[in-house]
Amino acid sequence: MTARIYRPAKTAMQSGHAGTRRWLLEYVPSAAKSVDSLTGWTGSSDMMADQIRLWFETRDAAVAYAERHGIRYSVIERRERRIKPKSYADNFRWERPGN
Repeated sequence: MTARIYRPAKTAMQSGHAGTRRWLLEYVPSAAKSVDSLTGWTGSSDMMADQIRLWFETRDAAVAYAERHGIRYSVIERRERRIKPKSYADNFRWERPGN
């Protein structure tokens, strides 16, 4: 069973960065999900991928845990966003492109 270690991105429904600074170890699903014909519920026989998610403060702590317990893993690095400083007054500059 393979695990992936990454820092999750923030959801579209939040403006803050809560929950994006810690590292997450979760298992890659090994079986596809299936729909029960009687109830219509979605399920899987893969309990580890559905229920086990471990949070760590650092990448090194997550990697050490995986190595200590013999878990195969892959680390996914997140690209940091680049913020361009903008000013509302720039919309009314005389030298603005298009004027």
